[in-house]
Amino acid sequence: MSATTLAPSPVKADPRLIIPLDLPTVGEARDMIARLGDAVVFYKIGLELLATGGMGLAHELKASGHKVFLDWKLHDIGTTVQRAASALAGAGCDFLTVHGEPQVMEAAVKGRGTSSLKVLAVTVLTSLTDEDLKETGYALGARDLVARRIRQAIDAGCDGVISSPHEAALAREVGGPGFLVVTPGVRPEWSAKNDQARAATPAYALEQGASHLVCGRPITAANDPHAAALRVAEEMAAAVPL
Repeated sequence: MSATTLAPSPVKADPRLIIPLDLPTVGEARDMIARLGDAVVFYKIGLELLATGGMGLAHELKASGHKVFLDWKLHDIGTTVQRAASALAGAGCDFLTVHGEPQVMEAAVKGRGTSSLKVLAVTVLTSLTDEDLKETGYALGARDLVARRIRQAIDAGCDGVISSPHEAALAREVGGPGFLVVTPGVRPEWSAKNDQARAATPAYALEQGASHLVCGRPITAANDPHAAALRVAEEMAAAVPL
């Protein structure tokens, strides 16, 4: 009796899904990348890993055909941000975050020059509530502050914003069809919210206008990260096909 050949899974990696490599060492990040395999094409490298060799890993990922999101969240005087953005543009990566203050955004856009690097403004961190913002000294709640920063990002020449799934529709409405709306705080129904105060499902985020989703622990903390990533990709395709 001949062996049965199983048909390949119809689910493919979704380029709108970004996996954060929130791990303490490059070695652990490489292990996670290997476990995820062909289920993921886009990775985010944040401050923890950037402090321990993350830029080298970014070069490796680009050389192997992946897309890379550098989550530096630059925030400094204009001259410093401009020089940093210029240096990072040379890495050939795809996305770079800066804090959504006008002089910071303008400097980053100027620094990236004619490179293909996309500058994304952080509007309001997804861990923050209206009460948190009030305690910090902001007069505006999360939604109103996001709206202001989206308009300021457009005026500064940014390519898009980082905003929670709950403000994705607003970002899409203000920014228009070509504007990048990258939403962290994405949690499938089958996962825990963890520290994301304004989380939502992948389907909800896409339906609200998100262009890209950042989904971490539901995938990277799963027993089988490869299967978890494909499960999220399947949910995304069912909600808003590519």
